[in-house]
Amino acid sequence: MIILIIIVHLKIIEILKSCFDSLSKSSFALINSDDKNAKYMVQNTKASIYNYSLKLKSNFSCKIIEQQLDGMLLSIDNSEIWTKLIGKFNAYNILAIYSIGKLYNIDKINLLTSISKLESVKGRLQSFLSDNKVTVIIDYAHTPDAVENVISTINNIKKSNQNLITVIGCGGDRDKDKRPIIGKISSDLSSKVIFTSDNPRSEDPKSIINDMVQGVSNFNSNKISIELERKKAIRMAKENSHEGDIVLIAGKGHEDYQELSNKKKIYFDDLKIAKEIFNK
Repeated sequence: MIILIIIVHLKIIEILKSCFDSLSKSSFALINSDDKNAKYMVQNTKASIYNYSLKLKSNFSCKIIEQQLDGMLLSIDNSEIWTKLIGKFNAYNILAIYSIGKLYNIDKINLLTSISKLESVKGRLQSFLSDNKVTVIIDYAHTPDAVENVISTINNIKKSNQNLITVIGCGGDRDKDKRPIIGKISSDLSSKVIFTSDNPRSEDPKSIINDMVQGVSNFNSNKISIELERKKAIRMAKENSHEGDIVLIAGKGHEDYQELSNKKKIYFDDLKIAKEIFNK
């Protein structure tokens, strides 16, 4: 499995490099200097090369000045901008957009003004503040890397006195090997975890959760709770949260359905249901 993933990753890199290799002299290539593959990507290109970075001296630079759960303050080429998006990955995305805009000679003020109006993508670190002052975050993260990234992003922003309660499950009929890994990551990085159903499909939800529990260390066993019904799990998160805490509901994001046995689908929207529960 690890070998296959590495091979696929290397093929993707080669495909991307071929795109840069095919650029003409009249084109430009924009690379993220903080990416370890950046120099390799453009080593054979005929295009003019520009770079952007959060860490190194570059054509276009950005610094994260302040991060909160409802946005972050950035300094882009010595101009400050507030964005509703959060996380370092979004800072990179914003800087890439800005860099392309500048290379196309778009006015800097107009460019930054437009960027400041960007909204989060549905189901990607989408948040609201509940009536009892709990921040609820909905995210599509359903792979080990994605789960680790989203929880780490939240942990880098939250204060030490804020608890992070994660509601999470794994899909049925696929990727069984990732379940204990997700169980470990979520229990290692969260204050509390509620394991629940995601899209169980034809599998027994209990069996899926049992696989997740296998990854939880004895040290973290007191952090976890189990509730098979996703709606009840979200309600449990509310009951266990206090003012200032953060609840992450992960795995389904933008999806508005749950896949059950016999290919049955039922309506289920994490964001809508969370708002109903937390704002009662």
